[in-house]
Amino acid sequence: MDIFHQDGKKSGFNIIKGDSTKGHGGFGAGLINLDNMSPVIIDVEAGTAEVDMGALHARSAIERRIRFSTDKADLQGGGKKYWLVWVNTEVTKEGPRYSGAAAAEMIIHREIKRGYKVLADHVNKMDKALKGHVVLDEMDAGSKKVLRDFLKSVAPGQWEMANPELKAQLEIN
Repeated sequence: MDIFHQDGKKSGFNIIKGDSTKGHGGFGAGLINLDNMSPVIIDVEAGTAEVDMGALHARSAIERRIRFSTDKADLQGGGKKYWLVWVNTEVTKEGPRYSGAAAAEMIIHREIKRGYKVLADHVNKMDKALKGHVVLDEMDAGSKKVLRDFLKSVAPGQWEMANPELKAQLEIN
């Protein structure tokens, strides 16, 4: 994914899969490796969670055929709320663990094919998760429980060794 400036010139920022530099830090240095990033989409109303890798490029199943706006008024008072939670894992000498997670809001009004999201917020949250930060404070308690149960069921071992801050933010009654 290439990033363009307002004047139309290409930036030196790219998102790749894999490490093209093979650790040497030469050509291709400054690229972001998303191999360990998973976008988890939480349907607030249904109380479900699923991974949709299309969200890495803003093309998840729920985002397709939707025109997004940064103004909630464009939804005409309707819509269904989702959380896009960026979950990053890291491999330690003890094994893989959940290291970072950050949630960004989306509202989709399917009938009028409109949606609300702030793309800059989604990108910033992905970056924070990638760096091992935990930013889940905007989520409601029910959605946090759905995320916790999902992460536990997908990889119980990773949950056991997870970032203590992640576990603390998701351990709600």
